[in-house]
Amino acid sequence: MQGFVIEGVDRLQGEITVQGSKNAALPIIAGCLLVPGEVVLKSCPALSDVYSSMKILSCLGGRCRLLGDTLTVDCTALSNDHIPDRLMRLMRSSSLYLGACVGRMGRCTLSYPGGCELGARPIDLHLLALEKMGVCFKEEHGVIECTTPKGLHGAQISLSFPSVGATENVMLAAALAKGETVIYNSAREPEIIDLARFLRACGAKITGEGTSIVRISGVSRLSPCEYEIMSDRIVAATYLCAAALAGGELMLKNTGANELRPVIDTLCEAGCDIYSFSDRVYISRKRPLKAVGTVRTMPYPGFPTDAQPLITAVLSRAKGVSVVVENIFENRFRLNPELVRMGANIKTEGRIAVIEGTAALYGARVMASDLRAGAALAAAAVSAQGITELGNIEYIDRGYERLEASLTSIGAKIKRTSI
Repeated sequence: MQGFVIEGVDRLQGEITVQGSKNAALPIIAGCLLVPGEVVLKSCPALSDVYSSMKILSCLGGRCRLLGDTLTVDCTALSNDHIPDRLMRLMRSSSLYLGACVGRMGRCTLSYPGGCELGARPIDLHLLALEKMGVCFKEEHGVIECTTPKGLHGAQISLSFPSVGATENVMLAAALAKGETVIYNSAREPEIIDLARFLRACGAKITGEGTSIVRISGVSRLSPCEYEIMSDRIVAATYLCAAALAGGELMLKNTGANELRPVIDTLCEAGCDIYSFSDRVYISRKRPLKAVGTVRTMPYPGFPTDAQPLITAVLSRAKGVSVVVENIFENRFRLNPELVRMGANIKTEGRIAVIEGTAALYGARVMASDLRAGAALAAAAVSAQGITELGNIEYIDRGYERLEASLTSIGAKIKRTSI
């Protein structure tokens, strides 16, 4: 099993250029399915989830090539509308091919997606929304057959929850549907904005992204484009939290503060000094960390659930008592027992964690249970006393491009090995 061996250090110092966003790249790659021609995506991170997306597109007849951080996709000639179960299970975002496939081909056959086990993440909202647009579903033994016998058409869709995945799926399907689609209570995440910008660069007619009402007027055809994917705000939050834990000074390039505001505000309250510029963020932590009261995860622009494990790791070192309330995924606290192995004092009940900060964390043998839990354990281990062995890092590789190299460049002692 691949793992990280991490020796704690006293401080971090240097600068990191933040990679392209995983959560923006995956729906945009799925969106390439709608375009007959060669699309060039820049700042595309080399992640296992990106490679999984390329496998799905190749299975459908597309051609993909990733050189450095440039992904070229050509979906001119599609030859298949069936995504096998083994590919659907590779990641949660495979559900996006539902909207993309019916948008381009009017049909598809697929199964339920895989990904990190964070609790119930049903695609019911996706199916209900697409049903209003003329998609018929037939499910048997976990396989979903999707058809559009009367064609795909626009619809008025009210989401009961501002689901990112459901919003993206409807946007993908609606881009080529007849008529206008309006999404009420749509997700407002920056990655939704990036998907809309990409589709618009290909000729789609979309307005309202970033607000609670998104309007899509279907067009007959999309055209190839060259597009640069936004930077990854959760990766940026990871490095900010690592610097908060270990202390020192860090400059993050290719990122802004607007999308990170809830995380930045919490870190400042905990005792960090953070300054933002147009395309970079600077953090300095020289004083001891202090408790922050209560952190509640919420849909954007609230505190992001993806950053909750990271801030939990930081608060485990903050003097006083902090409370974290997880409102999105019930299994997001699977990190906490691993932090306790490292000396953290965390009591978890249901969706609430009470954290009493300790003076130090200590090296231990711990396991990543999901992507963000793995990143949080790596950040905690960088500041822990002694040596930490972190297993299951294949989760980390789903969202971080060579995490060990980035941390090493700012003074961490971390290496990838078999453990």
